[in-house]
Amino acid sequence: MLPAVVLVNPAAGGGRARSCVAQIRDVFEHACFPAQFIVTASVNELQDRARAAARDGKRLLLALGGDGTFQALVNAASGADVVLGILPAGGGNDFADALGLPGDGAAAARAILTGEPRCVDLARARTADGRERLYLGGGGLGVDAEAARHASGALRHLPGKARYIASALRALWRYRPPKVRAEFPQSALPPLEMNALLAAVLNTPSYGAGIRLAPEARVDDGWLDFAMVEERSLLSALGLLPGLLRSGELHTTRMQRVRAQRIRLITWPECLFHGDGEILGPTPVEIEVAPRAARVLAPVPR
Repeated sequence: MLPAVVLVNPAAGGGRARSCVAQIRDVFEHACFPAQFIVTASVNELQDRARAAARDGKRLLLALGGDGTFQALVNAASGADVVLGILPAGGGNDFADALGLPGDGAAAARAILTGEPRCVDLARARTADGRERLYLGGGGLGVDAEAARHASGALRHLPGKARYIASALRALWRYRPPKVRAEFPQSALPPLEMNALLAAVLNTPSYGAGIRLAPEARVDDGWLDFAMVEERSLLSALGLLPGLLRSGELHTTRMQRVRAQRIRLITWPECLFHGDGEILGPTPVEIEVAPRAARVLAPVPR
């Protein structure tokens, strides 16, 4: 499988990825682990370089960046006979956390060196404009999709969870809750319908740098975890933020949770749906679990 190809997103984590390249290179060299580092200028270039590496017979492709960077690699490598890996250096590293990787890129590199390939699930979203995209951990619509838009724009320089909380506050200021109907095809589960603060479909326990909407979620159980929070007023929504800041969890009786393998979200009016903080497209959107869709290098579970 060697040499590895490490695709670097230098903008990830507000430049954090670029700053830790030298440390990670040192870790690999010290372990006699050959790797080619490719610094990319955009997500499109990263995907093009990943596809080219897979065509050239490279078997181990690593992404240095956050969840959005790894999402790009996963989509580029879909269907190829490769093992993937993530070296976390983004604003949100929830998928790496779900794999048991440390949040520091160099420490994660050392953990990967003693890891093994692990088959993991992904989520596949099909949006109303006909696009299809795999995402890793957390996707959704409502105030979190609006927050994701701000987090990747004007507030992208803020670190970790602070970026997502600040983005949520900005999104709430002008937020008008859509009416959301959640359906669960090929399931006996009844639909859920409400004016929603957010509706999230998760493959990992957390998203948005540690916001834990699905504490029981696992990346290899063949299920998606759905959470929808009813919106009543701006004040009630703001009242949820202190708990998020303390523990990363939403403590509210207004949340409905369901486990399903396929979820369809219909909204009035049309909304945007995001996956791993990247806007994927408009509603209606259908999300299904893609079981064991990728092999990812990760620490051996204890």
